[in-house]
Amino acid sequence: MARRKKIYEGKAKTLYEGPEPGTIVQYFKDDATAFNAEKKDVIEGKGVLNNLLSEYFMKGLGQIGVPTHFLKRLNMREQLVRSCEIIPLEVIVRNYAAGSMSKRLGIDEGTQLPRPIVEYCYKDDALGDPLVTEEHIAAFGWASQQDMDDILSLALRVNDFMSGVMLAVGIRLVDFKIEIGRVYDGDFQRLVVADEISPDSCRLWDIETGEKLDKDVFRRDLGSLTDAYSEVARRLGVMPNNPPAPSKPTLVN
Repeated sequence: MARRKKIYEGKAKTLYEGPEPGTIVQYFKDDATAFNAEKKDVIEGKGVLNNLLSEYFMKGLGQIGVPTHFLKRLNMREQLVRSCEIIPLEVIVRNYAAGSMSKRLGIDEGTQLPRPIVEYCYKDDALGDPLVTEEHIAAFGWASQQDMDDILSLALRVNDFMSGVMLAVGIRLVDFKIEIGRVYDGDFQRLVVADEISPDSCRLWDIETGEKLDKDVFRRDLGSLTDAYSEVARRLGVMPNNPPAPSKPTLVN
């Protein structure tokens, strides 16, 4: 039996038609990219770890009442998610200065911010995902004011959950980005956390040593990305041992 129809292939995931209407199979690849795909590599086991970690975070959010598109994990590399209309924004929550914020504002990396700061980037790889304001979002109709209120609330709830989970295992949640999707039930629309939550989309630093346990390891050539992600998974009890060897795609009926 042939694999179901491919819907989309991104830098880190491939999406396929799901087994039921309104569902999608999300396949996690081993590809690693940085600097808008100018730096590329294949990191064995990365997709397996991101699948397991994203499942862990999405299920945890669901347990505290934060809606997500996650339905269930299918195997080591795939999960079943609800189809949704992705709002073309990356929603970034920052607890400490790092990365582009440090460069833009001249703030030393690791400086704790007075409060969590939420930023928005327009999702367009060709443009480099530029930073935008709520004025841009409203003017171009990417989201309504009610959507923006709901997005801000969701982002801060995710931040509270993720910060607590990470603090409990000795990891500082520096910042993260999420995507938000619209799900329709008849004429009723609701917003859900979509895409993934993994070390690919978070900055995670060891609280005691400052060691980076996220994609900056790859961006800055700081060592083994698989080892860093495995350490996060080990601390969370998601995968206490070394990640398995990469597996081939499996068929979903």
